[in-house]
Amino acid sequence: MSEKDTGRVLFTKEMKKTHTILVPSMAPIHFAIVKNVLVSYGYRIELLDNQGPSVVQEGLKYVHNDTCYPALLVIGQMIDALNSGKYDVDHTALIITQTGGGCRASNYIHLLRKALRRAGYAQVPVISLNLSGLEKNSGFTLTLPMIRKFVAGVVYGDALMLLRNQLAPYELFAGQTESLVQKWIGALSDGFAEGRGYKMKEISSNLRQIAKEFSEIPVGPKDKVRVGIVGEIYVKYASLGNNHLEEFLASQNCEVMVPGLMGFALFKTDNRLEDIRLYGGNPLKKMAVKVLFNYLTKMETAIIDAVKEHPNLIPPSSYRHTKELVRGVIGYGNKMGEGWLLTGEMIELVEQGFENIVCTQPFGCLPNHICGKGMIRKIKTLYPNANIVPIDYDPSATRVNQENRIKLMLSVAAEQMADRGKGAETNSVSTLPAPREALAAAGA
Repeated sequence: MSEKDTGRVLFTKEMKKTHTILVPSMAPIHFAIVKNVLVSYGYRIELLDNQGPSVVQEGLKYVHNDTCYPALLVIGQMIDALNSGKYDVDHTALIITQTGGGCRASNYIHLLRKALRRAGYAQVPVISLNLSGLEKNSGFTLTLPMIRKFVAGVVYGDALMLLRNQLAPYELFAGQTESLVQKWIGALSDGFAEGRGYKMKEISSNLRQIAKEFSEIPVGPKDKVRVGIVGEIYVKYASLGNNHLEEFLASQNCEVMVPGLMGFALFKTDNRLEDIRLYGGNPLKKMAVKVLFNYLTKMETAIIDAVKEHPNLIPPSSYRHTKELVRGVIGYGNKMGEGWLLTGEMIELVEQGFENIVCTQPFGCLPNHICGKGMIRKIKTLYPNANIVPIDYDPSATRVNQENRIKLMLSVAAEQMADRGKGAETNSVSTLPAPREALAAAGA
């Protein structure tokens, strides 16, 4: 069934019973929880895990290489899945997020539909997952309880990712951390299905219990090189996009820190307020956005408070603190892509003791090259111990080259640890000047 004005294939109420919806991969823990939320509402959902050269080749076939590497991978993964013979393409749908912002990601959905037509899958409906009313389908509707569960899923995903990354490198019993992650994904998903776990009081209680159980995992000496990962949101989280970066760093004896999705959600919400501040706007819209911002802030605070209860764990920085770190460094109006948040997350990681940073960016992603690679010199002026390597991800970029550049960064990190006399028992969070003091010292 097609919509007359656009020609797009609608996802109807009848299709909800007959169609399997394929979801592209990105953040494994978060997406596993969100997938289970959708399943509890009667949708037939499958997370895609197909990888390899065929995904890239399908992407190159239908998406121009200059468009966007994440778009190429997401569309390539979906076309590759449809080509696999695993699915009845007449009873399969696809879902993709659509932000409506200035990033090229807003156009992924149109590129995907064009690719489907060229690949011979014009009958496959594409669902837009958005909160801006950009597209609607009678068979897929977002309700307030569903949205609240999605947000709670992001909160839980951030907490589980944070704690897994801190403890897995040092666990005395291999696999214990991952088992606990899977246990909580199952428990939280069951709670959502039963109408529990997404209200503020329940979230706080669950987060405290999660932090407690992870803090009790027996660990050895914390003697690994600490590495932070930042960058464009897809290649930052998706192993398909960053060539299994986290696994590679683990193989190089590293502890990894990846800032969570809540910071990005707050950043996108705060941008609306910043637009109104800079250019004016509807007071009612401003009030509604403020309510959402405060709601997300409470969720973020719940994670921080839960982790703070355990001295052996490192809590995430608050969004407000990260925003303050870039004051005078980069303007808040710089908000395409990850905008100033990318710069802020690099400073945040240095402040937390993760001075060695891999800045992942799709080749040709101009906002991230400016706010990532373009800000490295400024950050190193403010924080001389910062050891940052920008890595471009693109079909033509070889994994060997990427990993060799990261190894060079790690060799510098090892030398810095040796020079400072940091060993297993003294690898603690570094002491850094406050942002204003650092700027004054740098003559900014």
